[in-house]
Amino acid sequence: MNVERVLLAAPRGYCAGVDRAVETVERALLAFGAPIYVRKQIVHNLHVVRDLEAKGAIFVDEIDQVPVGAVTVLSAHGSPPSAHGVAPEVYAQARARELRVIDATCPLVTKVHNEAKKFARDGYHIVLIGHEGHEEVVGTMGEASSSITLIGAPDEADALDLPAEDKVAYLSQTTLSVDETNDVIERLRARFPVIQGPPREDICYATQNRQTAVKVLAEKADVVLVIGSDNSSNSNRLAEVAAARGARSYLIDDETEIEDAWLEGARTVGITSGASAPEWLVDRVVGWFRARGVDDVEEVRVVEEDVHFALPKELEQA
Repeated sequence: MNVERVLLAAPRGYCAGVDRAVETVERALLAFGAPIYVRKQIVHNLHVVRDLEAKGAIFVDEIDQVPVGAVTVLSAHGSPPSAHGVAPEVYAQARARELRVIDATCPLVTKVHNEAKKFARDGYHIVLIGHEGHEEVVGTMGEASSSITLIGAPDEADALDLPAEDKVAYLSQTTLSVDETNDVIERLRARFPVIQGPPREDICYATQNRQTAVKVLAEKADVVLVIGSDNSSNSNRLAEVAAARGARSYLIDDETEIEDAWLEGARTVGITSGASAPEWLVDRVVGWFRARGVDDVEEVRVVEEDVHFALPKELEQA
């Protein structure tokens, strides 16, 4: 191995929404005792899920798997980055089972849900930019399903067939590629010149900041390793952004997945992590390189972050 230097992207890793979601489960366990039931993965990272399971969290796919009356954290991303929000019918099911519900949805995802409800209430047809089947998209579409058309690429914007008299608005999943989403929005504006958008763009601050940082990293490194799970949308986007900037990029869950062949001819390796990946995984990957004689480890800070979200109101008195 010829690697001489490791560069760490900053910012990287946990965003405020993921930090809030994980702390929500941990605080609920302290307040109410184990077990705490969590619908879906609180964040898209297997290491985090296993750690919370060891502390007493039980992850279920659907509400009907939760015992009547149990304390239940509703989530779906998390990811952002954190919990991605749930469709309205899930809340109805929770009420029917008399569950003590704690809502860990990221406030930035809640913002998109509220925008969807407002646009639908005002008579707009909503074009939602996102990935079919992603929990956040399912949750948003559940807020106004009859008023939403989902698209995921610029050519799908070109192919949209909406009645000429429809008022049209767009929203987007919070964890998409900033550049690709802007391409879709440009196509939409070309097709529908008076299309309305949200007051502020939906892609979350952390997604944008981590993509900005990995662009800088990719220009300095031969290889970029993105720490994150396969089912993490924002982690996959980071790997794609790095590759688009010319670096060989690989998505890994942890240091055990690094292959020596990836590093052939590489002098500088960049490391970043998705918004669902804890910093201790970064430390393990850095340790993998240090154990192989790489002592030059430098952080490349591109954007400063100082965002914090309050815990869910259900924990205020807990």
